[in-house]
Amino acid sequence: MSKQIKRLLLGSMAASGLVAVTAVVDLIIGIPYSGMMVFDILFLVTAAIVIYMGYETFKEST
Repeated sequence: MSKQIKRLLLGSMAASGLVAVTAVVDLIIGIPYSGMMVFDILFLVTAAIVIYMGYETFKEST
């Protein structure tokens, strides 16, 4: 796997991690997504899927 693809993969995992952190903060505090629990849960599930898929792809490539 080329260096550029690895950077893209890690970048998408980092962005997904940021979404997961903001969703957890929103569940606890109610900021930045106005405390909508359904969206927070969906954000966490999709972030987990993207991180899992990225991890498996990264592991497979090495």
